[in-house]
Amino acid sequence: MHPVRMSSQSLGKPFWRFWGAATLANIGDGIRVAAFPLLALSLTGDPLGLAIVATAQTLPWLVAGLAAGALADRMAPRTLLAAADAVRALLLVVLVATVATGTATIALVAVCAFGLGVGEAVRDTAGQVAVPRLVPPAALERANGRLTAGTIVGNEFVGPPVGAALFVVGAAVPFAANGASLALAVMLVLSLPLSLARTPTATTAATTAATTVGPSIRAGLAWLARHRTLRALALVVAAVAAADAAWFAIFLLYARDVLGVGALGYGLLLSAGAGGGLAGAFLADRLVAGRRHRLVLAVSLAVTAGVPALLIAVPQIWVAVVVTVVSSGAFAVLNICAATLRQRTVPDGLLGRVTAASKTLIYGAAGGGALLGGALAAGVGLAAPFGFAALVAVVATAGWSLATRGDAPSARPA
Repeated sequence: MHPVRMSSQSLGKPFWRFWGAATLANIGDGIRVAAFPLLALSLTGDPLGLAIVATAQTLPWLVAGLAAGALADRMAPRTLLAAADAVRALLLVVLVATVATGTATIALVAVCAFGLGVGEAVRDTAGQVAVPRLVPPAALERANGRLTAGTIVGNEFVGPPVGAALFVVGAAVPFAANGASLALAVMLVLSLPLSLARTPTATTAATTAATTVGPSIRAGLAWLARHRTLRALALVVAAVAAADAAWFAIFLLYARDVLGVGALGYGLLLSAGAGGGLAGAFLADRLVAGRRHRLVLAVSLAVTAGVPALLIAVPQIWVAVVVTVVSSGAFAVLNICAATLRQRTVPDGLLGRVTAASKTLIYGAAGGGALLGGALAAGVGLAAPFGFAALVAVVATAGWSLATRGDAPSARPA
């Protein structure tokens, strides 16, 4: 491995067009995520119906994530990005029409929620394949950091409040706005350079052996399983995602019953966490500085999962602010470094499947972590999920350090 010199050059106009398309899509996603529960509630008061719609929004990565990776390794990124957003826009046209005419049903809403989530998984995976073609290797941390910042702004700061406000105007309006944002994103994607119009290059046996989706997925999983560093990274990031989901799943109850804050205070804590994530997105490339990948990943793992345990010792509101800001910032840095490590290490023609496999594992672990957090809180107490997160911090950090012992600081392969 060789050090990666930190780049100070501009990311370039093509990247910023790509960033604009991704940010528009994320704003639309944020609008939709806020509006779907409101729409479901307007159609039924049945808890089962509401749960079906909520579940439909969480399943796409687990059901279709690996297939999305196979698609990303077979199709040109520009084509796949445009197709994913165009199909999502068409789904939203159907949803808007049924809502506006009063013919929408919970079943239709759930199907649309699932389909839109599948499109999001495809788009996110294709986007990860596209980034290394748009910027030089030394600028990957900065590019991924700016994309993460756009995701946080769209999904947490802008999208949800806009979605809730538009729903007050009319039940179909937020979904129409989501469709409009995706249509603009498609136009920006189609203006991207020809480097994104070519299909991934088959450079290894794993990229050429499989000609159908099933064997293609298995070939990607086998490659990831054999790669010591990326295998370890996928496992430790998934463990930390589970730990983060465990304490966050009961954080509303903790804020109400232990910290004594209401809905407004909880909302402010969430905003503080989003601000921390935004800061982490802008600081990631400076922290890595072109050479400290292994160290930054280790520290990010420890901080993301370990800092929440401070609330066990000091259950105070100011500590909760520190926890949400610092852990969210560290998680952003962790995700950026992990994405960059994959982009620098995985051959073209495999990056989509390795990315999708890693993300599917992470999303699955987060779902399991949320359930475990609820069970621990119910059976042991509200502090238990924070203790679980601290244990994961120790195990994940130690596991990463041992698995990469002897590696050079840089993530760039020789």
